Amino acid sequence: MALTPQDVGRIAHLARLELQASEQAAMLQQLNGFFSIVERMSAVDTSGVEPLYTPLSAVQNVALRLRDDVPTETNQRELNQRSAPAVEDGLFLVPKVIE
Repeated sequence: MALTPQDVGRIAHLARLELQASEQAAMLQQLNGFFSIVERMSAVDTSGVEPLYTPLSAVQNVALRLRDDVPTETNQRELNQRSAPAVEDGLFLVPKVIE
C-alpha cells in the first residue's frame, strides 16, 4: 500500500499539521517505508506461533508474579451510601436526565 502526495496532504490536514513541500516529500518517503515494513511483517506465516505475554519469555523462562485474588477490603457499601440523597435496595437513586 503506497501513499500518494495527496494522501500525505490529507493526513497532514486531518492532523492539523502545516507541512512545507520538502517536509511533505520526506513524510511521504517515511510513511511508505513504514508501510513496506508492515507489509513484509504481514507476509510472515505465524499460524503455529504462540503469542508471548512478555518479550522476555522468548529467550528465558519467565514466571508470572501474580498475587492471589483475594479481597483485601471489607464491604463498606452502607458507610459509603450514608451521604447519598437517595438509596434503594443498596443502589444509588439519581434523577432522570434523559427523556
